[in-house]
Amino acid sequence: MSKTSSMGRGIMAVLAVGSRNAEGLPGGTVADIAADLGKDRSQVSRSLRGAQQEGFLERREQRSYTLNWSLFTDAQLLTEQRLQTDGATALEGLAGETDEGCFLGVLSGDSTVTIGERVPASSNMVGSWLGRPYPAYCSDAGQALLWEASDAEVRTVFAAAAAFIRHGPNTPVDVGDFLTRLRDARARGYSIVDEEAEPGLYSLAVPIRDFKGDVVAALQVVGPKTRLEPRREPCAAALVSWGKWLESALGHSLPQEQV
Repeated sequence: MSKTSSMGRGIMAVLAVGSRNAEGLPGGTVADIAADLGKDRSQVSRSLRGAQQEGFLERREQRSYTLNWSLFTDAQLLTEQRLQTDGATALEGLAGETDEGCFLGVLSGDSTVTIGERVPASSNMVGSWLGRPYPAYCSDAGQALLWEASDAEVRTVFAAAAAFIRHGPNTPVDVGDFLTRLRDARARGYSIVDEEAEPGLYSLAVPIRDFKGDVVAALQVVGPKTRLEPRREPCAAALVSWGKWLESALGHSLPQEQV
C-alpha cells in the first residue's frame, strides 16, 4: 500500500503535467501521466480530477490535462505586490543598519528604474530617484539585475547602445567591460559600482529573485565613496542578509546544497 498521501499524489500529478509543458508538449492524458509516473491509471485519474477541481489543472480537448496558467498569473501579481510591501520593510531595515541611502530597482529595457527608496536624513542625499531611469550599464542596480543573464542576453539588452556614454571616471567602456565586472560581481556575491554612475558615488547591490527563481529587482546601498568604501564589508553583509530576507518573502528558496 502506498505511503504517499492523496495530497502528495496530487502534487506529483501536477508536477508531471508541468514537466510535459516544459518539454513543449500540450499536456497529457491520464495514460500519458500514469506512464510518466509509473503509477496505476485509476489512481492517477483521481489525482488529476482532484487537481482540476481545485483549479490547478484544466482539461482540454481529447481528454488532455494542462496547467491552469491563471494561477501563475495571480502568483505573479502577488509577487509584484509583495515586492512593494516587503521591499519597503527590507529598505527600512537595510537603511537602519547601514545609515546610507537604500534603493530597490527594476530593469526596463536597457535602463534601470527605482521603485523603492529609503534615505536617512544623515546620509545627506538630496532628491528622489523614484521612477527615474538610468543606463543599466553604469547604474547602481545594472549588474545585479542582469545577474542571471547569459553573455548573449546582456549583449542583446545593450544592442541599442551604440556607445557607452561616460557618466563617471569608471564607467564601463563597452559591453565586454561590463561583462567582466558582472563576472567579478557574481564571484564576490554582490556588485560594486565604483564611480561608474557619477564621480564620487559608490554602491553595492544584490539581485532579488522571486518564487520562480527569476531576478525581479535589485537591492542597493548607495553613498559617497569616501564614506561607504571603508565600510564595504559590514554594509555588504547587511545587504546580503536583507536580500535573502526579501527573496524568502517573495517565495524564493535556495537549492538544498546552498542552504
